[in-house]
Amino acid sequence: MNGCEEFAALATSRRGLIRGLVAGGLATTVGTAVVTAGPASAAPAPAVLVVLSLRGAMDGLSLVVPHGDPVYYQGRPGIAIPRESLLAADSFFGLHPAMAPLLGMWQAGEVAAIHATGMAVPNRSHFEAMELVEDAAPGSEIRSGWLNRLVGLTSTGDPLQGLAVGTSPPTSLSGGAPVMSISDLSTAKLPGESANDSARPRRTSLDAMWAGESTPMATGMRAALASVDRLAAAQAQDDHVASYPDTDLGRALSSVARTLRADLGVQVVTVDQGDWDMHTDLGTLQWGRMRSNADELATALAAFFADLGPVRPKVTLVALSEFGRRVVENSGYGLDHGWGNVMFAMGAGVRGGYYATWTPLQDTLDADLTVTTDYRDVLAEVVATRLPETSLTAVFPGFARTPIGFMTTTTDAGGTTPAASTGQPAEPVVRLRLTKLRHGRAKARIRVVEQGAAVRRARVVVRCGKQRVKVRLRPKDNGTVTVRLTGLEHGSRVRVVVKAPNGRLIGRATAVVS
Repeated sequence: MNGCEEFAALATSRRGLIRGLVAGGLATTVGTAVVTAGPASAAPAPAVLVVLSLRGAMDGLSLVVPHGDPVYYQGRPGIAIPRESLLAADSFFGLHPAMAPLLGMWQAGEVAAIHATGMAVPNRSHFEAMELVEDAAPGSEIRSGWLNRLVGLTSTGDPLQGLAVGTSPPTSLSGGAPVMSISDLSTAKLPGESANDSARPRRTSLDAMWAGESTPMATGMRAALASVDRLAAAQAQDDHVASYPDTDLGRALSSVARTLRADLGVQVVTVDQGDWDMHTDLGTLQWGRMRSNADELATALAAFFADLGPVRPKVTLVALSEFGRRVVENSGYGLDHGWGNVMFAMGAGVRGGYYATWTPLQDTLDADLTVTTDYRDVLAEVVATRLPETSLTAVFPGFARTPIGFMTTTTDAGGTTPAASTGQPAEPVVRLRLTKLRHGRAKARIRVVEQGAAVRRARVVVRCGKQRVKVRLRPKDNGTVTVRLTGLEHGSRVRVVVKAPNGRLIGRATAVVS
């Protein structure tokens, strides 16, 4: 088995759920690809957010390679991608060669890769991690998805405002606001109806059945039936599916592009793609599942943006996975469940390039890519920029975001220059390295760089449990300070916050004691 049993069971249960929804006329299925959309108003949406979930835990260290970290090559002698084969490489990062179809968008400044992202606490269960990521409200009693909360702020009750395309609606769209799910635009119609029967007896019967009812079910049915009618405008759009890969993802994104070109008021769209659970046979540049998955992903996304036509300037896409994979390869040319990962943002308002606060990788069997950027910071920056009237507190309750800088207020798609990087693309950068634990003690070495140069003055705060140490960075330190920590245990998490003398946040870093 290439993937784990949990992910296979999860995929099966999701398909079973969708079959039940299809029977009710509320959703359809396209293999492993899923597209969901929330309620939409009849008026065109000023901005559209497309969220692509890469199910199964995609390995971000393969798609965006940290070639500047030597441990990447030490830990992956059989599957590491050679530095000379990488695309759009700077002094630290580079893209997998199979991402070549997106190179044009990258060079135009329309694609950003935000690395070392994820949840604050590791969770290696596919099911639990998906639920947590899509709820985006840890520790709260809220039982709705973040996209449903987003849609609910402006919902008119029209199920096309939020749209899901694929095998099943994701948790991110679950909640009180009405949303709609289709598997394929061409088959989105009332089951049992014939295109040649203008009398539409089935539709007439359903209209009569629900016309006099005032229950939530009746309201939802009337809205769903009206939305199916409105999708006819999308079905009338030119079909360019032949320009996409002949895969579930290609067909799903083609359906999304046609729907958005019809300008029906869709504000949020979700699409799922699997399977990225590569415990074995991740492979190399010559063979393996990563090569084929990356090629399918890049080709489909490039075709999607080319297919958007006049609505492209208002469409922003975010791609993410539930968690990442281990740093070190296993004996099956694969990788086991990990923690940190890369997220992509592309399209309208994106300032392209590499962004990361990097913690050096560790060459141990259970080593993870340490998360230094909360995934909600990425999502919140997109929402705040593209939908500026949105209450981020309502969408991400209890969360205070830290700006990253990969989004601009520009409404045009592209037109920016990819952000330059010097091994730590998101300037400034804080690096934290811990020595091995010995007798409960360890040293934390903190390196602070801004605009490619060592920071001369800063306030550094190091926390580990109840321990809190403050130091000052001075010109003589050349951007580096060392802090001695005591009372530590294996697995203790050390956090560093660096601020300028005026209080401006320079950066953060996190590392785990080993």
